[in-house]
Amino acid sequence: MENTNWENQTSVTTFILLGFGELQTLQIFLFLLFLVIYIGTMAGNTLIVVLVVADHHLHTPMYFFLANLACLETCYTSTILPKLLDSLLSKDRTISVSGCIVQFYFIASLVCSECYLLSLMSYDRYLAVCKPLHYGALMNDTLCIQLAVGSWISGFLAISIVIILMSQLRFCGPNEIDSFVCDFTLLINLSCSDLHVMKIVAFLCSSIFSLVPLVLTMSSYICIIITIVGIPGSTGRQKAFSTCSTHLIVVMLYYGTLIIVYMLPDTAAPRILNKMFSVVYTILTPLVNPLIYSLRNKDVKEAFKKSVRKMVVFTISQAL
Repeated sequence: MENTNWENQTSVTTFILLGFGELQTLQIFLFLLFLVIYIGTMAGNTLIVVLVVADHHLHTPMYFFLANLACLETCYTSTILPKLLDSLLSKDRTISVSGCIVQFYFIASLVCSECYLLSLMSYDRYLAVCKPLHYGALMNDTLCIQLAVGSWISGFLAISIVIILMSQLRFCGPNEIDSFVCDFTLLINLSCSDLHVMKIVAFLCSSIFSLVPLVLTMSSYICIIITIVGIPGSTGRQKAFSTCSTHLIVVMLYYGTLIIVYMLPDTAAPRILNKMFSVVYTILTPLVNPLIYSLRNKDVKEAFKKSVRKMVVFTISQAL
């Protein structure tokens, strides 16, 4: 919202995240639901990180990137759900302008990092399936660490540019954000400053950190599918497809809901759908990811069983 007379207006210092305020009778239910989701997400992703670190059989590039993704999901969830849970319980939906910008910074940075992590995981599967003889040489430990660190750092550095511009914006009212998080589009629409440069920079960042990884990811899976189709024998095809299909499910779930959220027109009815799909990709996806990987992955399930057996033996030995 641009206003040529904004100099004469009072600056907004707090925003109101409307969240699920229209569902007054369901506040306690939503609090308990999101609390269970939060606990499940943290437990599931932390378990994957612990299993990958503890079990030497999982010390491979694929599980290294999976552990990074799980770690990222715990950070991402912790950026969103604690504030949402507090607002549902206390009914205080206010957040300072600086607090909102900081929340957006971490959300956007982690989204960018996740997009590149997913593309790295697809590239890893591409090398494993399409170039198995050169896989060990190409995807070595040093390269894996460099790629993972690069995906984390690049996301935070890129969004820093947007945050610098956003911190200079002036907000004159209204101050209501019809979401449970500080969404970029809804946030800047409340500004009465000139948004021309901001929108250009945001478009470039979103293209580089979402469109480019999506293209790389889909290109990798197209090559993988072509290679799998050409594998002789149904056993080899089934094993290769089973491993890659897990990654593909996660990618489709994440990008599918993300695209829907930002492609829906900004009108009353789609805003409700927008909020529902936002719940899917911001809250449910971090919960579902560890479930998908653990339920469809024999190595992870075997590592979990071994850990449980060790814990049982240790507990019995301590009791005796």
